[in-house]
Amino acid sequence: MTSPQEELLPGTRRALLHRIAVAQREGRAPSLVAAVVREGRAVWSGARTSVEGEVPDGDVQYRIGSITKTFTAVLVLRLRDEGLLDLADPLEKHLPGTGVGEVTVVDLLAHRAGLAAETPGPWWERTPGSLRPGLADVLGERPLVHPVGRRFHYSNPGYALLGALVEKLRGAPWADVLRREVLDPLGLHRTTVEPVAPHAGGWAVHPWADVMQPEPLENLGVMAPAGQLWSTTGDLARFAAFLAAGDERVLSAESVREMRTPAAPAEAADVADGYAYGLGLELRHQQGRAFVGHTGSLPGFLACLTISLADDVGAVVLANCTSGPAPFTVAADLVRIVAEAEPRVPAPWRPLHKADSAVLDLVGQWYWGTYAFGLRLSADGLLALEPLSGKGRRSRFRPDGDSGWVGLEGYYAGEALQPVRRPDGTVSHLDLGSFVFTRQPYEEGAPLPGGVDAEGWRGLP
Repeated sequence: MTSPQEELLPGTRRALLHRIAVAQREGRAPSLVAAVVREGRAVWSGARTSVEGEVPDGDVQYRIGSITKTFTAVLVLRLRDEGLLDLADPLEKHLPGTGVGEVTVVDLLAHRAGLAAETPGPWWERTPGSLRPGLADVLGERPLVHPVGRRFHYSNPGYALLGALVEKLRGAPWADVLRREVLDPLGLHRTTVEPVAPHAGGWAVHPWADVMQPEPLENLGVMAPAGQLWSTTGDLARFAAFLAAGDERVLSAESVREMRTPAAPAEAADVADGYAYGLGLELRHQQGRAFVGHTGSLPGFLACLTISLADDVGAVVLANCTSGPAPFTVAADLVRIVAEAEPRVPAPWRPLHKADSAVLDLVGQWYWGTYAFGLRLSADGLLALEPLSGKGRRSRFRPDGDSGWVGLEGYYAGEALQPVRRPDGTVSHLDLGSFVFTRQPYEEGAPLPGGVDAEGWRGLP
């Protein structure tokens, strides 16, 4: 049987090892571990350490910081899918008395609730959670620093509220619900609230000298849903596969896809950096690739899980230092190395098993005014509308009702595409959100707003 380490070519494996070796040395990390996932399976893992003879493997725990938020978001989406809440519900409906009850569940998931980024002092990541026993202690006297729903502003207390929401609706501690509903079904048995040996220690490396000191390891209390978890590259590789495809035991592919969809207004600086936020997931663009996942940090630890869905390759990077290697940059490079050295082999083209003649009537060339578009039916049963110039609005459409279709992305997401037929059954035109698409530009007799000039097309007088 081929081992995971043998599934990549020797040159690819060497390039991956070289990348993490450079990251560990230049980032001055006491240790750094990484894994690569392809087509839903771990296909490579590697590690570098400053301690000779003690190289950590995929079973050694590191603290993963804010990757915890993605786990908490999964729990909230499960509540939604079971009908126990709506994402548009105000928090007050389910968790009264917080003082910020007007914010909605989706506002909290997408960091657009206007809440402060951190708790009132002291620094919550380096102090015991017992100093903040209740939600009032993590919200403080001025919990809102921006208008609700107006802008993306990352908030750790927001995810403490979501954890409390999970506890209220499940009637059990957040950690117990997480174990029962996510960790056990996915087989993430090395992901825990408290460290379980073997685990790395957290270190602070002096910025101007090659010396270190240990960081305190605190239980975060009510802030745990924002950053408490410990995990391994092995477990996070499995979690990455789940975030790419879903798992009906935990969350459907459709709901996971919803998590990966931008849900917060982006700031100008975020747009420039190629950064957006979905529901518990960071969305990034780097060197022409789209990535989805999350980064994490707590004193003594850095972490990243990221996936390129187009390449079907993901990467996990964990290090035990407060600052040093940039985990997303390293993880994105690991994805790039595999995707470029061993590009994904596409599945064979296969035709539809059955073609509906009424749908075939729709395919081909259409015009919106003088803009030319092509409408194509694919083997997955979707219609794809694309500008023939290569530039402009495009979208795929799924069937919706007897003869209509609904847009799935871009400008036409959620918009209705309705074929309009003549009395003899032939297609007259397409109505797409009130836009009329015809077989010829400004086709005579078509129901175009403003009509068609009686003299038709002509040259200069």
